[in-house]
Amino acid sequence: MNKDFVAGARGSLPILIGVIPFAMITGVAAVSVGLTFFETVGMSVLVFAGASQMVVFQLMTAGSPWIIMVLTAWVINVRFTMYSATLAPYLQKLSTWQKALLAYMLSDQAFGVSMSHFVTAKEEVNHRWYYFGSALVIWVAWQISAIIGALLGSLVPASWGFDFAFPLSFMALMFAALRDRPTVIAALTGGLTAVLAKGLPYNTGLVLATSLGIAAGYLAESLNPQQGAAQ
Repeated sequence: MNKDFVAGARGSLPILIGVIPFAMITGVAAVSVGLTFFETVGMSVLVFAGASQMVVFQLMTAGSPWIIMVLTAWVINVRFTMYSATLAPYLQKLSTWQKALLAYMLSDQAFGVSMSHFVTAKEEVNHRWYYFGSALVIWVAWQISAIIGALLGSLVPASWGFDFAFPLSFMALMFAALRDRPTVIAALTGGLTAVLAKGLPYNTGLVLATSLGIAAGYLAESLNPQQGAAQ
């Protein structure tokens, strides 16, 4: 078996501490809002984006219009476009179907683990196999955990306190990404806006926080072009 594939798989193992319970919560939440087991599994496989799924479930509970759900999910998932652009130089020689497969498997965790290794690795790395190993472990763990959550459904007591899994699965990646002033400004702006705008209807505060965070980071980088060029 390819050594870089194995290395990528091993690199993702520690972060499963947050991924597994988060996926289980997503499965439980889907069933709790009225989705059937097969609809829950289908959504998990097709969407494979826990953050947007959870927000959409909340909007379904609030009776939000479908257009709000679509726009909210799109804004939350637009970050994958930036992830793809960052990974593109490492995977540009692959065929179209290979890129499509790896794009489907893209997640916050796979991106964070892979890019951290690509940037810091001192030896030559087969980027395709490392990323594939990392992404595959996360994808399999997510799907299995989501299925377990869907099967358990309402049997999982709220007292288990699995709410910690959502922030836990992103905190390690976020702190690792705060390497320069623009990303710090973007994180602070988005986080502060999300807290202040929490009471807005239909969870539009999250859309506003995401938009302002991206704008703040872009503005900070534009005002400091030398730092952007150095990166």
